[in-house]
Amino acid sequence: MEITQPDKAVFIGIIRDGEEERKVLEYLEELEFLALTAGLEGDSKFVQRVDRPDNATYIRSGKLEEIGEYCEKNEIRYAIFDDELTGMQQRNISRVIKTSKVIDRTTLILEIFAQRAQTSYAKMQVELAQYNYMLPRLAGMWTHLERQRGGRGTRGGMGETQIEIDRRIVKERIVRLKEQLKKVDRQMATLRGNRGSLVRLSLVGYTNVGKSTIMNLLSKSDVFAENKLFATLDTTVRKVVIENVPFLLSDTVGFIRKLPTQLIEAFKSTLDEVREADVLLHVVDISAPDFEEQMETVEKTLKDIGAANKPVYVIFNKTDAYTWEEYDEFSLEPPTRENRSLEDLKSSWIAQEKTPCIFISAKERTGIEKLRHDIYNIVSEIHAGRYPFNNFLW
Repeated sequence: MEITQPDKAVFIGIIRDGEEERKVLEYLEELEFLALTAGLEGDSKFVQRVDRPDNATYIRSGKLEEIGEYCEKNEIRYAIFDDELTGMQQRNISRVIKTSKVIDRTTLILEIFAQRAQTSYAKMQVELAQYNYMLPRLAGMWTHLERQRGGRGTRGGMGETQIEIDRRIVKERIVRLKEQLKKVDRQMATLRGNRGSLVRLSLVGYTNVGKSTIMNLLSKSDVFAENKLFATLDTTVRKVVIENVPFLLSDTVGFIRKLPTQLIEAFKSTLDEVREADVLLHVVDISAPDFEEQMETVEKTLKDIGAANKPVYVIFNKTDAYTWEEYDEFSLEPPTRENRSLEDLKSSWIAQEKTPCIFISAKERTGIEKLRHDIYNIVSEIHAGRYPFNNFLW
């Protein structure tokens, strides 16, 4: 039996004015993790310090030729850029990096979503996002989409160009997908309306922070959880009872830096569970070096979907994976996250009274009982306010 090796990929980013190279390399590490999730093998990383991306080729020609030669010599199948490329940039880069397929971060994320979509609803959402991304980039692409029309033929006359045909086909599919999604959205809205007035909590967070694992622990269900990005696309809702208090708990797609706007738009209806929640349980990977930046990304995405003003309870997860190095008091460098002990971080966050929080390890099941107790108090308080004369539950 022949064992095939995964295709190799290189990763390209730029260091803008005011940015640290270390931070850009962290972004490329995440991009490599995305590639791994898509089934690719990471190879090398290339960065260049520029004032701004080149309008024609994103990076300067000398660096581009260096990458092209490296890809040809090492049989690299994909050259992946950390920023979204315009159609013109993609075509110009492909003329230099001839032996590799040139894609950007958005294309990679869309591909992962396409691979991970299980239900017809999720597949339609991803397809809509893909076509919305494709539409402004059709110029110069010989897509021949009419071949996929099931033999219907085209309405265009002999003078209609290929690009005009392709644009029309994509627009038709976008309209059809939106109509199909509206029907499903109405059905889901009816389903949510039939759940009564149970208190609703929603797990939110950066991708791969352990939301689905926490969902399984709290609801004693079997939601798919995996140490890869975007393990969950479809929203899962479970009825949970802690002691004698029932509530609904939902888990949906994780967020990520530079999440394509096309996906945010396509998945807005799926994220209704977040918008309609009474409280958001913001799960954070405390072991991630840039966990605070990840928190900011989640907060920005919540604002984008209209859920920024919800009460939030922060769950700092993965305390078992937290590492730190004692700060050298004689160092000229300022202390970083890597120099702070877990106890120091706990003290600083718990002292911020504006946002209640807890530190747990879902993997080791430490802190789970306190988490359940805190959630019980949160739900009980909301229920008592909603039904002041119906206190028989407790």
